[in-house]
Amino acid sequence: MSEKANAPKGTAFNLENHIEYAAGSVVSKTLIKKEIGNITLFAFDQGQGLSEHTAPFDAVVHILDGKAEITIGGQPQNVSAGEMLIMPANISHALHAVEPFKMLLVMIRGE
Repeated sequence: MSEKANAPKGTAFNLENHIEYAAGSVVSKTLIKKEIGNITLFAFDQGQGLSEHTAPFDAVVHILDGKAEITIGGQPQNVSAGEMLIMPANISHALHAVEPFKMLLVMIRGE
């Protein structure tokens, strides 16, 4: 699922074009990985997702393309391209691709 790759530093690039869909898969590409947090691109094929889990820190999801169903604390909501959602720490959440979608995930470890 994961592909390690750093973002091109010092050069502008298009987030949506920086990751490709793969049939029947979830693709991830780490742009920045530091002790204080991560920035990761994801591409989910339709029907793919991440099962319910919790994280000890808030996480920001920005949908770049497509549509996802994101469930937080048992409450599902559809999030579409151009929209952003903050998933609160210590509350269960899950993601499901209603259609293929790409997202940027930003997690900062701290309070």
